[in-house]
Amino acid sequence: MNNNAKHILVVDDEPDIIEILRYNFVNEGYRVSSASNGEEAIKQCENNQFDLVVLDVMMPKKDGIEACREIREIVGYEHTIIIFLTARGEEYSEIAGFDAGADDYITKPIKPRAFLTRVKSLLKRNERSSSDTSINIGDLNVNPDSYIIEKGGQKFQLPKKEFKLVELLASSPGKVFTRDQVLSRIWGRDLIVGDRTVDVHIRKIRKKLGNNLIRTIKGVGYKLEI
Repeated sequence: MNNNAKHILVVDDEPDIIEILRYNFVNEGYRVSSASNGEEAIKQCENNQFDLVVLDVMMPKKDGIEACREIREIVGYEHTIIIFLTARGEEYSEIAGFDAGADDYITKPIKPRAFLTRVKSLLKRNERSSSDTSINIGDLNVNPDSYIIEKGGQKFQLPKKEFKLVELLASSPGKVFTRDQVLSRIWGRDLIVGDRTVDVHIRKIRKKLGNNLIRTIKGVGYKLEI
């Protein structure tokens, strides 16, 4: 066993799901541990440092949402990748998952290759050195040094606010940012903005980069599709 390999914790009360994920992760060279409920997951995280945690939502003793919140409070887990993998596909459940601190929310059934691609992308993003400030997700590259965005082989030089908005969403692919969060982080204390400011900028970005990059979560906010 390679002790330098990324260590993944899979948490699910269905043994079959754990075995499927274990098989695919091990084949990719990862180390894998498992837990069958939220309480066990928290204990494992208190005693080990995992590079990635895969959590189900509905589990006995402590559900995944609560487990995620408590794991985030453990020293050393502030930036660890946490993914929800669950049969719960409702929008409110997805929002609760991101609010609890998750980096991604994926519904079952899974396609192993697509799932592994997302895992690799998240791990790669998490281990970027501080000197490498660019963000790479699929065919999207966001370079804050040049304010240039590359997508599908094309380069786009966006105005500052539009660029910062894409950069914010790309910093956590799949995470839903509320309109208030976007306004606070992009416009800060600049209060001379209308209620539809974010919507207007999103529309301009879509016109340049395509309609499928940013998804609107009605009544909540926006997220970058991956």
